[in-house]
Amino acid sequence: MSDRCFFFAGGGTGGHIYPAIAVAEQIAKIEPTARIHFFCSTRPIDGRILGQTHFDYRALPAKGFSVRPRKLIDFYKSFRKSYSTAKEVIGESWNSVVVGSGGFVSAPVCWAAHKCRVPVALINVDIVPGRANRLITRWADEVFVQFEETARYFARPRVFRRESGRRAGQGKSASGRLAPKVSVVGCPLRSGFANPQPDEAIRQLGLDSHKKILLVTGASSGSQNINSAVCALLEKLDAFAEDWQVVHLAGQNNYERVYSYYRDVKIQYKVLSYFDDMANLLAAADVVIGRSGAVSVAEYAAAAVPSICIPYPYHKDRHQYLNAGKLVEVGAAVIVDDVPDEKDQAEWLWEELQKLMEDQKTRQVMAEGGKIVANRQAELKIAETLLEMASNT
Repeated sequence: MSDRCFFFAGGGTGGHIYPAIAVAEQIAKIEPTARIHFFCSTRPIDGRILGQTHFDYRALPAKGFSVRPRKLIDFYKSFRKSYSTAKEVIGESWNSVVVGSGGFVSAPVCWAAHKCRVPVALINVDIVPGRANRLITRWADEVFVQFEETARYFARPRVFRRESGRRAGQGKSASGRLAPKVSVVGCPLRSGFANPQPDEAIRQLGLDSHKKILLVTGASSGSQNINSAVCALLEKLDAFAEDWQVVHLAGQNNYERVYSYYRDVKIQYKVLSYFDDMANLLAAADVVIGRSGAVSVAEYAAAAVPSICIPYPYHKDRHQYLNAGKLVEVGAAVIVDDVPDEKDQAEWLWEELQKLMEDQKTRQVMAEGGKIVANRQAELKIAETLLEMASNT
């Protein structure tokens, strides 16, 4: 029986969990006896996603960082409690590796690994690393990134270089402070993207196999702004009722409101709060409207589906714009800004959407563009490296 153990830490959004699941699936496939455990946040989306897998998971009380005094105290307390819980679990395991995949829950777990002298790896799929990943860099031995541009953010010293033989009592090595090894591998995608079954999604959702599919998604948590913009266009979408149908993933908190807009439309539709089998659904879609988180753009490319990206506008580093730009560069996507005025938003979206729904040739060209940047081997490359890391501890 394998004694190698892999702890994945990340949560708060699907973008921080799905890449880790993809890698975990590969590890389990290569070495079925490997022990795999997830640390996630207490947000409902984490349990919903991980509950669909066969992996064990534990929610930690970690909270996001804030400079406001009261919230800063809460952050510190939750960080220490999460750190202590993770350290207790990690400290009981040998031949193990901890993998941070982003989000505020990953930092205390990776710090616990550092204190236990357990190798730390980091999966960073956004072009610009978030605050947690920048912190974890100082403890990381390996960093896996999706884009070439990201590597420069990790080219700085970490706390120390750990020599082989953890718990053997070694301190700093003679090499001193070194930057972690950075590998550009792409974005890990769940196993379903390797061999998608679009007909299965059509069957599951009771869709018309003879009609094209417009997929609307706000990612794992939904997007109120995207929902509002599309709902404002339903009367116009009715003109395409003969040839098209809509699948709208509204998000748990917005489902009732979005569904109420569809009740009297002519175009065939399916409104859902959430749908887990995105590999099959994206493969079935002819156009997708959605956010441009790093995992989302990688999934659009893998599915070769033309996309209208509406980047989340409130990140200071605007990384969703940069993510979407990688698809625009190869002609696989267009960008529509998320603007405050709902009328302007709907008009801009309709200008791009109408052209795509009317022009099959343009959709075909965009699909070919997606294939150029699609990368379906990242999860395997990362899994193989992690297995090697665990063997060397």
